[in-house]
Amino acid sequence: MASWQFRSWLSNNLRRVASCSVSTQAALPKNTSAAFSLIRSQPSQYIVASLAGRKYLLAPKDLLTVPHLKDVRVGDVLALQDIHEVGSRDYTLRGDPVISSSRVKVDATVVEHTKGKMEVVFKKKRRKGYQKTIKNKHPYTRLRIGSIEFPDPSNP
Repeated sequence: MASWQFRSWLSNNLRRVASCSVSTQAALPKNTSAAFSLIRSQPSQYIVASLAGRKYLLAPKDLLTVPHLKDVRVGDVLALQDIHEVGSRDYTLRGDPVISSSRVKVDATVVEHTKGKMEVVFKKKRRKGYQKTIKNKHPYTRLRIGSIEFPDPSNP
């Protein structure tokens, strides 16, 4: 597609999008406290949190499998520190880069330490008689995500 064709196509589609009217407008909160109260009033919430070097989209009662966490036992409760985003069906609040732990508290309970499926790696060199089979199971930790709490920042 030539650049002039693309520009023509883009301008036609932009006109089409601009002519569409949106009938439902959500009320935008004035400040972060109002945003937290709006998210709290929604029936279900979610968070995006970093755990073991990766970001996960989590909701209450989720079962999360992460690479093995050392120094934790079954039954330990971990407080998630790096929460990047909190949201509900209609509202989302993103941190810069994280949301303060005094604003959002989420606990995760260690359910079990387990291993993944057996991984088999077969190595061979032609005409040399070299054959090698490597078997491995990666260790994992399973966590149960608790409820998402929004403590009032005015009450220490």
